[in-house]
Amino acid sequence: MLEDDVNIVARSDDAAHDWGADAPKGGRTVLQRILKEGTKVPLFLGQTLVNSLRDVGYNDTVSAVCEHVDNSLQWDATEVRVYFAEEKQRGATRVDVLVLDNGRGMAPHVLQVATSFGGSMVYENRKSIGRYGVGMKAAALSMSPMMELYSWQEPGAFYRMVLDVQEISNSRSNLIELPEPQFMNTLPSNIARILTRPMNYPKNPSDTQALFTSAEDDLLERLGPSGTMVFMPNCDRLTYKNAKTLVDHAVKDMARVYRRYIEKGVKLYVNNRRVEASDPTYWMTTARHAKVEGLKEKRSRLIRPWPRIEIPIAEGSETKAPVSVRLYRLPIEEWSELPEGVIKSGLQIYDDYQVSFMRADREVYAGPNSKLKMPAHGDTKWMRLQVDFPAELDEAFGVAMNKQGVRPKGYVLDIIRKEIEDEVRATRKSIAESRAAKVKEDADSPASQAEKRANATDGLQGKQLPTPAPETAEERQMLDENLRGLAVTLKRDGETDEQAFERIRGSTYVTIFRHDPYWPFYHVEYKFGRVILTINTAHPFYTRFYQPLVDFATAPATDGAEDTGEQPGDATDLVVSLQLMLLSLARTQSQMMASGGEDRRMLFDTFGREWSNNMKVQLGGE
Repeated sequence: MLEDDVNIVARSDDAAHDWGADAPKGGRTVLQRILKEGTKVPLFLGQTLVNSLRDVGYNDTVSAVCEHVDNSLQWDATEVRVYFAEEKQRGATRVDVLVLDNGRGMAPHVLQVATSFGGSMVYENRKSIGRYGVGMKAAALSMSPMMELYSWQEPGAFYRMVLDVQEISNSRSNLIELPEPQFMNTLPSNIARILTRPMNYPKNPSDTQALFTSAEDDLLERLGPSGTMVFMPNCDRLTYKNAKTLVDHAVKDMARVYRRYIEKGVKLYVNNRRVEASDPTYWMTTARHAKVEGLKEKRSRLIRPWPRIEIPIAEGSETKAPVSVRLYRLPIEEWSELPEGVIKSGLQIYDDYQVSFMRADREVYAGPNSKLKMPAHGDTKWMRLQVDFPAELDEAFGVAMNKQGVRPKGYVLDIIRKEIEDEVRATRKSIAESRAAKVKEDADSPASQAEKRANATDGLQGKQLPTPAPETAEERQMLDENLRGLAVTLKRDGETDEQAFERIRGSTYVTIFRHDPYWPFYHVEYKFGRVILTINTAHPFYTRFYQPLVDFATAPATDGAEDTGEQPGDATDLVVSLQLMLLSLARTQSQMMASGGEDRRMLFDTFGREWSNNMKVQLGGE
């Protein structure tokens, strides 16, 4: 554009820009000055840039807080503490976020540089976690309109820098400069309270909270010779409004993201609760899964490592960097016998962490990846891939500035898949066969998966079954005798009397199979607190639906089905769901029969018989 054209635009009215009502006032003034007076245009308009960075787009609060933990680890911290301090104020909830570490700290001039956007002592250094000098500020402002940064390199000598969005927004200066760091020999009282008093959550602080220190007089000594603290007061952009949910999510995610640092000895706390490592590959014997009660097999099985797969830093480039891949198989044969609650909540098998991408010992993504033959699927939940790549391959793996996830280039996935797909396919097939065998066995086993699930969730039912509650030794003996007698009538092939008794005594739900052309499809009895469901294998519903579904679930996997992410093994869940539907019917019937006497029992028997006959006719059964 020619100079005369610029002058014409500058002389035009305010229609040259149409800012919103909430736009920074200082930024509006600066822009008007530039347009009307022809002053020099800064590369960055600070008033609007800082406001825009509040929307940089972190997935959630935990992801943003991890930026600060990354910085702590980068500067050699051995103890990192994260706080979500909740306070009720006039009916509203205020949450302050604070991250403290005992790292090397920063000298005043370095602290000032670190507060600037792009200011970094390790810019483009690909040997560690950080690279750009933006994450700390962007992460802090994504949560709060203010960031207070404290750092020290000798006891009691704190230097403080502040980024205040409101103050910056109101500035009418074309060039916004950072002030000199402020020296302080004590910390503000609100920060001191956070570091010395129990948090509102977790509850029972004396049992679950390890305070940084319990006395403010000891705070300076406890803070040690060096460290850094990032304080974000009165956060207005959090994923959740209460500290409890924020803490629970932070503990769960950080335990996985920083598992290697924790294993090396780094102490990471969230609201004074020390975080235990969580390993989605189940290989680390120091991780929390190894402490699950009743776990005999403590770790997964390493199927095969690929210690060095060479990946070009860009497609077609001759410069390459090594990637390490490890394939694990979880001990499905042993762990699938555990109660459903242990598998789901204790071990967290179903959390869909099939592939874990690790960069500089820090996890940047965990989840399914169909391109690596690891989609979200019933079989792959029992498999894990761990992919370690160096920062030299950030562009190839699509690592963003905020380290949220990966978006690997197609050529990267092609190279890795070519190396691993045969082993992945074979491992997945073995798991599918194991699951199928389990379903086949569970169709008439002493303790089916459905019975286990029904037992595990029975206490959650809105209306409890009227179960025997013996109070004396004589009453307990009488109940055992009744159960022994019942067990004899329900004994399975190959089962001893004692085994049958233990099975019946340990379960509220009992499924038995009977082949009788003249019986209804199902029959329910309720004896001594046990729901007894009989399924008739001669009924057309069993032969035309139930058994074919079991057969389909136990069919061997095929390569074609695997490529589409659809496996017969997925039907295992359908079989269990069908069994649970029948057990819930049996429970409801037992519940109503127990309070209705003989007449109601006869009514349900008649109903079951008539319903079975009607279904037989509609199915075309003989």
